Amino acid sequence: MSECTLTKDDIKRIPFTLYDAGWVILCIGMAIGAGIVFLPIQIGIKGIWVFIVSIIIIYPGIYLLQDIYLKTLSRTEDAKDYTSIISQYLGPNWAIFMSIIYFLMLFKGIFNYSLAVTFDSASFLQTFGITDGLMSDHFWWGLLVISVLVALASQGEKLIFKISTPMVLVKLGIVLLIGIAMIPHWNFSNISALPNMGSFIRDLFLTMPFTLFSILFMQILSPVNIAYRKIESNRRIATYRAIRVNRIAYAILAISILFFAFSFTFTLNHEQAMLAYKQNITALALAAKVLPGSLIKIMTVLLNIFAILTAFLGIYLGFQDALKGIVRNIVSRFIPVEKINERFLSVFVCAFSVISLWCLVMTRMSIILLNQLSAPLYGIVGCLIPGYLIYKVSLLHDLKGMAVYYIIGIGLMLCFSPLFILFD
Repeated sequence: MSECTLTKDDIKRIPFTLYDAGWVILCIGMAIGAGIVFLPIQIGIKGIWVFIVSIIIIYPGIYLLQDIYLKTLSRTEDAKDYTSIISQYLGPNWAIFMSIIYFLMLFKGIFNYSLAVTFDSASFLQTFGITDGLMSDHFWWGLLVISVLVALASQGEKLIFKISTPMVLVKLGIVLLIGIAMIPHWNFSNISALPNMGSFIRDLFLTMPFTLFSILFMQILSPVNIAYRKIESNRRIATYRAIRVNRIAYAILAISILFFAFSFTFTLNHEQAMLAYKQNITALALAAKVLPGSLIKIMTVLLNIFAILTAFLGIYLGFQDALKGIVRNIVSRFIPVEKINERFLSVFVCAFSVISLWCLVMTRMSIILLNQLSAPLYGIVGCLIPGYLIYKVSLLHDLKGMAVYYIIGIGLMLCFSPLFILFD
């Protein structure tokens, strides 16, 4: 096959392998994490009508921004990490600036999951009578949980595939089963009336980040791109396989998550959503507390554990890639890149991850508030930076079009969304 172009016949001869399926599963695992388990809480607080409009705006945008984001990553000659890719487009100085923003985006995600797994694990242990109090009240609990997660995640994509595949398949099945199991508990009186226009616009901007995070897996697309570039000599085949993974994962997620979210919305009322917000727990931990029936309790526990674990493992690949890229960019200004000790670099990333996440988890920051405040990072990395690259770099000019304006518009909306917290 030619490096320059792929024909329809060429594409037909590219098989969908177990390796491709592994990345689809990991992308799904990345998306079914903090976004899905907190989305029903936000819907319960702000109302279903706000959520519906948010879906209409955000879901098409997610498809476009991930597709364009992946295409901008795939055009460089080499793909070692995010920083090296941006360096080839704009030089090392712009690369370090953009890589820091990329790193902060991933750091927010991994912090999100660290908070969720620390407090939800303690909540479940108490709910099922295993402990009398909350283990999260002990300072060492977060350190223990985070150390175990980082130790697993740092072992590389092959181990993550093995660990994540059964958990992702189980949790995708549970997402659908929970949605079905909640049907007998639906109460359409939970559907709130339409708010006034001022409140509606405010709540729409505050809900968009949760809608975005419900099926977003952009954080793992750079590792996807890099992985395919390593195994495929033909860059266009690597790009095609990466984009195919992205599109399949998106389609599966959009269908399953919408059903799950609406089923939860019809089941939990505003007061229950406010309870979860105050206790800083997920919709799944709340469901285990308030809904009757042991089956729902078991499924919510499994989904919560698997959702957070697999999302953490998936995002750690991107987080590790980002932090290593920043360190390489800085160190390479003083010593040759080939002299950088990769083993020491990996140990540094693990130690930094555990210590920094543990310290932040002890602040007990609200996960709902964190999602709202971090929206600009995703708007910048997923929307504005790709849009800027497309109009700045001649190699990417063929990607210009209305889709780019659309994702730039979404990026600006995400950047301004935290301001509406002031009016909440």
